[in-house]
This record gives sequence, C-alpha cells and structure tokens, in this order.
Amino acid sequence: MNTEQQSSRIDYGLFLILFMLFVVSCVAIYSAQTTGQYDTNFVVRQVVWYVVGLGIITLFIRFDSDQYHGMSWYLYGIGIFLLVFLIIAPSSIAPTINGAKSWYRFPGIGQIQPSEFFKIFLILTLSRVMVNHHVKNPIKTMQSDFMLLVKLGATTAVPLLLIMQQPDLGTSLVLIAILLGMIFVSGITWRILVPLFGSATALITLIFYLMLWHPAILEKYLGVKQYQFGRIYAWLDPYNYESSTGFHLTRSLLAIGSGQTMGKGFGFREVYLPESHTDFIFSIIGEEYGFIGASLVVSLFFVLIYHITKLALATKVPYYSYMCAGVIAMITFHAFQNIGMTIGLLPITGIPLPFISYGGSSLMGNMFALALVFSITFNERHYMFSSDNS
Repeated sequence: MNTEQQSSRIDYGLFLILFMLFVVSCVAIYSAQTTGQYDTNFVVRQVVWYVVGLGIITLFIRFDSDQYHGMSWYLYGIGIFLLVFLIIAPSSIAPTINGAKSWYRFPGIGQIQPSEFFKIFLILTLSRVMVNHHVKNPIKTMQSDFMLLVKLGATTAVPLLLIMQQPDLGTSLVLIAILLGMIFVSGITWRILVPLFGSATALITLIFYLMLWHPAILEKYLGVKQYQFGRIYAWLDPYNYESSTGFHLTRSLLAIGSGQTMGKGFGFREVYLPESHTDFIFSIIGEEYGFIGASLVVSLFFVLIYHITKLALATKVPYYSYMCAGVIAMITFHAFQNIGMTIGLLPITGIPLPFISYGGSSLMGNMFALALVFSITFNERHYMFSSDNS
C-alpha cells in the first residue's frame, strides 16, 4: 500500500483536536513553570512526550480489531505482572513518592507509571470479554447477563486490588469508571443494572457518612489512610485547612476566580500555585484566560468525546464500539474529575487533565487510547472502500 492510500485513511478531524490540545498544553505549561519552582523546562519535555505519543499512534494505528482482540489477554497479563512486581520491587527500581509506590525508575528516561497503560489494557480486555460472551450467548437471558456482569467485574477486580495496594485512589477510580462505562453499553438488562447502581449509590453514601462521622471504622476495616480523610475534609471546608491539605484547593479557587471573564492574559499570573504544571494546569488556564478560555478548553473535550462517540456508533465492528466506550469513559472521567477538583466541585484525587497536564506516563497512556480510535478509521475505510488488500 502506498503513502497516498495510507494518508487517505487517517482521521484528520481527530488529529486536529489532538493538535489543539497539544497547543493548549504547551502554552499552559510554559506559563505554569514561570513560578521558578523548578529549573527543568517542562515544555520541551512535554513536546518530547508528544513525539513519543505520535510514535505510539503510528505503531498501533495499523492494528485492526482482530489483532487487538487477539493480543488483549497478553497485554492484560503483562500489565498484571508489572503491577505485582511494582509491589515487591526494591526502592532503587520502584521508589515510594508521596506515600505511593506507583512508578518504575528508568535511568535517563525518568519514571514510568504502569497503571496508566493498564487502563488501555483493561479496555481492550473488557471489550474482548463482551464480544466473546455475546458470540457464545446469542440469546439474552437474565442468567447470561448476570454471568457477563460477573466476568467484567472479575476482570477489573484483579488490577483494581493491586492498584489500591500502591495506594493510588485516582487510578482506582478511573478503572471503576471504565468498568461502569463499558457495563452501560454491554447490553446487560436494566433489571440487573438498576439494582446494581442503586446498591453502589447506597454504598458510596454509607462510606461518605462513615468518613464524616465514624472515620475510625473505615481506617480499621478498609485501610483508608489519614491523608485521604484530609482530602475530603479539605474539600468540604478548604479555608479551614488552608495551611495544610486545603492549600492547593484554596489557591486554585483564588486563581480561577481572579481570572473572571476574560482572564489576565498570557503570562500575567499573580497567584502562586505549586505543581501547577501537572494536576492543577486548569487553574493556570482559568487565571490567564478567564471563563472564556476555560470554557473553550472544556468545549474541546466535548468535541473530542463527540467525535469518538460518532465513530463508535458508525462502526460495524462491535469490538470497536466497546473499545470506544472504554476510551470515552476514561477520558470523560479524567477531565470531569480534574476540572471538578480545581473548582471545588469534587475532592482532590491527583488525576491529571488528559493531554494537557504535564506527565509522560499519563500522556503516553492517553495517546495509546487515541491510537485505538485512530485505528478504526485507518482499517475500516480500507476494508469498506478499497479493493487493494495489500
């Protein structure tokens, strides 16, 4: 197949959205690093990670649904091994950072977080589980739907328990969001899902109640750490914890609020917010570009989700549809949680803003997710309209 044929199969609309996210990321990180907290040029590093991410897209765009289906359990197994080894690895290989053992250290490269890639492995594996189940059970029954629910839950439970051991609450919540998003499109009857989601809501309400009024129970039986309680308390009353766990939230609220409608302009920052190039990058956007700029960034994510949703509905391959559902759930939860925590709507969990926050592992994982989406147009158009199968 020649270069012109390959070029015609690239999803340029998705590529344009990605390019716009890249521009927003570089501009925001450039502003964030002017605080002088670090000597490192994070913009250059982010560009390098984007180039690596484009390499990931170039590689995995060529895999079709059958190939992803075939390799899913192998990737899942590799991911489980990396998560298990992370727990037992010495600190020289897997250092403990901010109380969490979530990264491998590679000399000359930096730190790589395997859980960021496992999100994609889980999406591929859950998609395979659903496709295989529906092939083996063409006639839906309550029993078959319940068995599918058990399969999906068991597949997610193993990595979820391993990641909670790190501990990494943010990534654990992302895996749950992926699971729930894919259950939603799995075809399982609402007679099962309504009681399930109702029970989950009741459980969350109970945990929240215990966290506020009986935290010792959660600490004793669920292993919840003191710093995690602090995040909830700081979320509910940030100004009472301004000198400790509420510091980032109060500074973020001040930064975004001071941006007002139009913002202060590029480089005209007045609110000091440490680590703002990572999880709190949205605060930089809100302060410098105001409500208008922040709304444009949110709209960009809406366009991205809409684009992926269109592909999921248009494709004739069920595996692709399920795969897109997982990617949508992952990106939506990331964006919703990150933006929500910077404006005080949600507790702080350390989840980065997709494609915009600085971070090699996070960006590569998200680029891998988009590689799956790019592969739909790249492969389906070829089979539908081209007679040249070379």
